[in-house]
Amino acid sequence: MAKMESAYFAGGCFWCITPTFKETPGVAAVVSGYAGGDLENPTYKDVKSQKSGHRETIKIDFDSEQVSFEELFSTFLCSVNPFDEGGQFIDRGFSYTLAVYYTSEEQKELAAKAIHDLEQLAGMKAHISLEPYKNFFEAEEEHQDYYLKNPEEFHKELVESGRIAE
Repeated sequence: MAKMESAYFAGGCFWCITPTFKETPGVAAVVSGYAGGDLENPTYKDVKSQKSGHRETIKIDFDSEQVSFEELFSTFLCSVNPFDEGGQFIDRGFSYTLAVYYTSEEQKELAAKAIHDLEQLAGMKAHISLEPYKNFFEAEEEHQDYYLKNPEEFHKELVESGRIAE
């Protein structure tokens, strides 16, 4: 029987990190949205303005019998630049900074250990905020599965952002 849990990762542009998780066995759903701020029901424009206090975030619903939070967090670390404190790639500002919104002490401890281990290995400070889950607002429909709906624009975004080389 499935043991469903959720993980919330802010990894810069939510379009860019969604595909990695959608292809992960044990992941039931990946939803783009906004988390962490105080504004109720923010829009993409609100968040991009850097004034709402939210970060672009993905919610990952997963079966922890098939994939662990630890494995998902490891995938997250491979999908971002954890040493960039000002955003991710060409996306700059608070709404593009990294965070884990943990839903349990176990998630908090696992993420903290992975961040510590990464910092020790790299000899650099990782800029990943660990915050208790507070809220998550689903992004507008055009932002859901953007990579499937707009493959050419999505590829262009990955190249222009520096996430991939052409």
